[in-house]
Amino acid sequence: MNPIRPILPALALAVALGLQLGAPSPARAGANSRHFDLVNATFDSVVALAISPSGRDAFQDIALGQPLQGGLTSMTFDVPAGGCLRDLRVTFGGGHTRIFSHIDVCRSTGLRLMPRGGGLVPS
Repeated sequence: MNPIRPILPALALAVALGLQLGAPSPARAGANSRHFDLVNATFDSVVALAISPSGRDAFQDIALGQPLQGGLTSMTFDVPAGGCLRDLRVTFGGGHTRIFSHIDVCRSTGLRLMPRGGGLVPS
Protein backbone atom coordinates (compact mmCIF):
# COMPACT_ATOMS: atom_id res chain seq x y z
CA MET A 1 0.00 0.00 0.00
CA ASN A 2 1.18 3.48 -0.87
CA PRO A 3 2.00 5.40 2.35
CA ILE A 4 0.71 8.68 0.86
CA ARG A 5 -2.73 7.31 -0.13
CA PRO A 6 -4.30 7.52 3.39
CA ILE A 7 -3.40 11.19 3.81
CA LEU A 8 -4.55 12.36 0.34
CA PRO A 9 -8.18 13.07 1.40
CA ALA A 10 -6.99 15.01 4.44
CA LEU A 11 -4.46 16.91 2.30
CA ALA A 12 -7.11 17.76 -0.29
CA LEU A 13 -9.42 19.05 2.45
CA ALA A 14 -6.63 21.14 3.98
CA VAL A 15 -5.78 22.68 0.60
CA ALA A 16 -9.45 23.46 -0.09
CA LEU A 17 -9.89 25.08 3.31
CA GLY A 18 -6.66 27.01 2.91
CA LEU A 19 -7.80 28.40 -0.42
CA GLN A 20 -11.19 29.33 0.97
CA LEU A 21 -9.75 30.95 4.10
CA GLY A 22 -7.09 32.76 2.12
CA ALA A 23 -9.55 34.22 -0.36
CA PRO A 24 -10.41 37.84 0.35
CA SER A 25 -13.86 38.48 1.69
CA PRO A 26 -16.16 40.60 -0.48
CA ALA A 27 -15.69 43.55 1.89
CA ARG A 28 -11.90 43.31 1.62
CA ALA A 29 -11.96 42.69 -2.11
CA GLY A 30 -14.15 45.72 -2.79
CA ALA A 31 -16.73 43.53 -4.51
CA ASN A 32 -19.50 45.91 -3.48
CA SER A 33 -17.80 49.07 -4.72
CA ARG A 34 -18.71 50.44 -8.12
CA HIS A 35 -16.54 52.76 -10.15
CA PHE A 36 -18.21 55.42 -12.26
CA ASP A 37 -16.61 57.58 -14.96
CA LEU A 38 -17.60 61.19 -15.53
CA VAL A 39 -16.50 62.73 -18.83
CA ASN A 40 -16.77 66.50 -19.14
CA ALA A 41 -17.25 67.40 -22.80
CA THR A 42 -18.87 70.76 -21.95
CA PHE A 43 -17.27 74.19 -22.21
CA ASP A 44 -17.38 74.75 -18.42
CA SER A 45 -15.37 73.18 -15.65
CA VAL A 46 -17.13 70.97 -13.12
CA VAL A 47 -16.39 72.46 -9.68
CA ALA A 48 -18.59 70.22 -7.51
CA LEU A 49 -20.15 66.78 -7.80
CA ALA A 50 -22.60 65.00 -5.51
CA ILE A 51 -24.57 61.74 -5.68
CA SER A 52 -27.80 60.65 -4.04
CA PRO A 53 -30.20 57.72 -4.13
CA SER A 54 -32.65 58.53 -6.90
CA GLY A 55 -35.53 60.78 -5.87
CA ARG A 56 -34.06 61.66 -2.47
CA ASP A 57 -32.39 64.86 -1.36
CA ALA A 58 -29.55 63.05 0.42
CA PHE A 59 -26.62 64.10 -1.74
CA GLN A 60 -23.11 63.06 -0.73
CA ASP A 61 -20.26 65.16 -2.07
CA ILE A 62 -17.69 63.45 -4.28
CA ALA A 63 -14.18 64.82 -3.83
CA LEU A 64 -12.86 66.22 -7.09
CA GLY A 65 -9.46 67.33 -5.83
CA GLN A 66 -9.44 70.02 -8.51
CA PRO A 67 -12.07 71.23 -10.99
CA LEU A 68 -12.73 68.87 -13.88
CA GLN A 69 -11.85 71.09 -16.83
CA GLY A 70 -14.19 71.38 -19.78
CA GLY A 71 -13.18 70.20 -23.22
CA LEU A 72 -12.86 66.45 -22.84
CA THR A 73 -11.52 65.50 -19.44
CA SER A 74 -12.61 62.65 -17.22
CA MET A 75 -12.45 61.28 -13.72
CA THR A 76 -13.44 58.06 -12.00
CA PHE A 77 -15.05 57.92 -8.58
CA ASP A 78 -16.39 55.24 -6.26
CA VAL A 79 -20.17 55.13 -5.96
CA PRO A 80 -21.24 54.98 -2.31
CA ALA A 81 -22.97 51.76 -1.23
CA GLY A 82 -26.68 51.58 -2.01
CA GLY A 83 -29.10 50.88 -4.79
CA CYS A 84 -28.60 51.11 -8.53
CA LEU A 85 -30.66 54.20 -9.36
CA ARG A 86 -28.89 57.43 -8.48
CA ASP A 87 -29.13 61.16 -9.09
CA LEU A 88 -26.01 63.17 -9.87
CA ARG A 89 -25.77 66.88 -9.06
CA VAL A 90 -23.13 68.63 -11.13
CA THR A 91 -22.10 72.21 -10.40
CA PHE A 92 -20.26 74.07 -13.13
CA GLY A 93 -17.77 76.92 -12.85
CA GLY A 94 -20.25 79.32 -14.40
CA GLY A 95 -22.44 78.88 -11.31
CA HIS A 96 -25.20 76.73 -12.79
CA THR A 97 -26.14 73.31 -11.45
CA ARG A 98 -27.67 70.38 -13.32
CA ILE A 99 -29.20 67.29 -11.80
CA PHE A 100 -29.09 64.09 -13.82
CA SER A 101 -31.81 61.81 -12.47
CA HIS A 102 -32.34 58.06 -12.48
CA ILE A 103 -28.86 57.00 -13.58
CA ASP A 104 -28.51 53.24 -13.29
CA VAL A 105 -24.97 52.82 -11.93
CA CYS A 106 -25.34 49.03 -12.11
CA ARG A 107 -25.94 48.98 -15.87
CA SER A 108 -23.77 51.88 -16.99
CA THR A 109 -20.19 52.67 -16.12
CA GLY A 110 -20.22 56.38 -16.71
CA LEU A 111 -21.80 59.58 -17.90
CA ARG A 112 -20.65 61.99 -20.59
CA LEU A 113 -21.63 65.60 -19.99
CA MET A 114 -22.36 67.39 -23.26
CA PRO A 115 -22.75 71.11 -24.01
CA ARG A 116 -26.27 72.50 -23.51
CA GLY A 117 -28.63 70.99 -26.04
CA GLY A 118 -26.33 67.99 -26.44
CA GLY A 119 -28.00 66.02 -23.66
CA LEU A 120 -26.24 63.34 -21.69
CA VAL A 121 -24.80 60.09 -22.85
CA PRO A 122 -24.65 57.10 -20.48
CA SER A 123 -21.80 54.74 -21.20
